[in-house]
Amino acid sequence: MPRSRAVLRALVPLALLIPLAACGGTPPAGGGGAAGAAAPGFPYTVTNCGVSSTYQAPPRRAVTMNQHATEMLLALGLQDRMAATAYLDDSVLPAYRPAYDRIKVLAEEYPSKEVLLGADPDFVYGGYASAFDKAQGRDREGLAKAGINSRLSVEYCGTGPVGLEELKTEITEVARTFGVPERGARLIEDEQRRIDAVTARVKDKAKPNVFVYDSGEGTAFTSGGNGIGNEIVSLAGGTNTFADLGDTFGDVSWEKVIERRPEVVLVYDYGGTTVEAKKQRLLNDPALAEVPAIKNKRFVVLPLSSAVLGVRVAEAVESLGRQLHPDAA
Repeated sequence: MPRSRAVLRALVPLALLIPLAACGGTPPAGGGGAAGAAAPGFPYTVTNCGVSSTYQAPPRRAVTMNQHATEMLLALGLQDRMAATAYLDDSVLPAYRPAYDRIKVLAEEYPSKEVLLGADPDFVYGGYASAFDKAQGRDREGLAKAGINSRLSVEYCGTGPVGLEELKTEITEVARTFGVPERGARLIEDEQRRIDAVTARVKDKAKPNVFVYDSGEGTAFTSGGNGIGNEIVSLAGGTNTFADLGDTFGDVSWEKVIERRPEVVLVYDYGGTTVEAKKQRLLNDPALAEVPAIKNKRFVVLPLSSAVLGVRVAEAVESLGRQLHPDAA
């Protein structure tokens, strides 16, 4: 991303999803069985962020880069197809930790091209566009020339606002790529059920003006109108102060923040700067003293990994809904 850098609480769906990777219903991986027989549902062709890929069989050596890509495969019970992973923003969800701990970690952040190729992947899944940095030799075109398919989260396709339909697309296409469409359908159903429960509780509540503070000193790095973060704020019963910013994330001036008088500050928690340090940066700025959210010290918090397109969307809506509207919890 950008400046990259809680558990899914539907225990029954998770209990169903995670163990499926080890059961007999898992489609065969690799290039097919004897005599070139195709795996059920293959070949499968999908166009993702302008890149068309044809899969003759489900990937069997996937490398995930960025936490939400990693957790997507784990939520679909695909840990047995993961050769390696890289780049967490914060802690992996507890439900996925046992599976995650058995997967090789290539790098704390992004691996070099040599390290990535050394994992012998047949599929690379990136959560942020920066995962496929051409200058670092990880671009999707270059990977394709090496015979490696890839996928970028649709949040970074740059085609406009991202919402629940895009989340459904992401889950559906990833599940279909790995030959487990039924798992994707169940995950979507669970996410939608939980989100619907929150929106029903907050539908009659006043929607506070919410300024998302990711980071920034000279300017504020915030959530724009094109990312799932904007949708999460709306579904949880708030209004994103910078919903008119035509990007997933972007910089805005402090003057604009003051002018728009947000009632709540949503702090994204990640990296080396603590939530408390971010709060103090805002509270100690005399220019912000009369901003209602600062004056009333009204802060809410989400982990960054919960504010991007992935399997934590329902959890994020639930958590933020409780924080914005505790009387409706």
